[in-house]
Amino acid sequence: MDAVLRAAAIYVALLVIFRLSGKRTLAQVTTFDFVLLLIISEATQQALLGEDFSVTMAVLVILTLVALDRIADYLGWRFPRLGLVIDGAPVVLIERGRLLEDRMRQYQLDLEQVLQEARSSQGIRSADEIDYAILERSGAISVIPKKDRR
Repeated sequence: MDAVLRAAAIYVALLVIFRLSGKRTLAQVTTFDFVLLLIISEATQQALLGEDFSVTMAVLVILTLVALDRIADYLGWRFPRLGLVIDGAPVVLIERGRLLEDRMRQYQLDLEQVLQEARSSQGIRSADEIDYAILERSGAISVIPKKDRR
C-alpha cells in the first residue's frame, strides 16, 4: 500500500510541476530539457520505489501511475472545469492578424516560433497571412490562414 500512496503523491507532484512549467511539445524540447527529464525520472524512481527494487514493486508503481493518468483523463472529460485545471485551455496568440503580445510573453513564445509552425503546416510566409494562431492544450500551435490569402 505504501507504493500506491507514494505513486499517487509523485503523480500529483509531477502533474502540478509540469502544469506550472508551461506547454511544450516534444518538438520543442531542447537537449537540456531532455537531460532534465531523465534526471527527474531517476529522482522519481528513487522516491517511488524507496528501498524495494523488486520487479513486483516496479509493476505496482507503473500500474498505479497509469491508472491515475486514466482516472485524471476521465475526470477531465467528465468535469470540464477540472479538465481545464489539469490540461489547460487553448490560448489564442494571433487574433484576426493581430499579435497578442501579452499572451506570447506569458507562454514564452515569439513570433518566429509561430511563423515556423505556419510555414510548415500552411505554407504561410508572414504574420500578415495569419487569421488565427492558437496554442493548443497539447502545446502544438494551430494556424488558420486568412481567407483572402493568395
